[in-house]
Amino acid sequence: MSRVAKKPVVLPKGVELNIQAESISTKGPKGTLSIAKPAGINLSLENGEATFSTENAALIPLTGTLRAILANMVKGVSEGFERKLELVGVGYRASMQGQDLNLALGFSHPVLLQAPTGITIATPTQTEIVVTGADKQQVGEFAAKIRGVRPPEPYKGKGVKYAGEVIIRKEAKKA
Repeated sequence: MSRVAKKPVVLPKGVELNIQAESISTKGPKGTLSIAKPAGINLSLENGEATFSTENAALIPLTGTLRAILANMVKGVSEGFERKLELVGVGYRASMQGQDLNLALGFSHPVLLQAPTGITIATPTQTEIVVTGADKQQVGEFAAKIRGVRPPEPYKGKGVKYAGEVIIRKEAKKA
């Protein structure tokens, strides 16, 4: 077994784990998430801890991956995930129009992005965007979609960047 797969997943209070033949689902205060369970991997629940095992040596890497995904699901339904983005540039703004995110990023038109179900967007200031949700993959994917509208450029650093992201700057041409 891999080191990751050997660690048990501890279930906090208020989180339920439902194991079926073909799927695993978690339910908590932030929502419900489910994933397909691959054949050949055994999952057991004892004393509020989920442990994985397999007899097939070819499935050992998949066992570690499934354990990491389940740990993210448990954290997502209990605490949730959050990605913060910052807008850097003169006139760059973000605002909410109902459920849609309205971005003014220097284009001739505003960019409207609709949040998928299960994802909430907040704009505490005009230059900050906070993406939250229970599914880590969905939160990261939508944050990357927002960043992809205008990625930060290396000369002035203008664009949409993750909070805390370091943009490596290039030196301008010299005469």
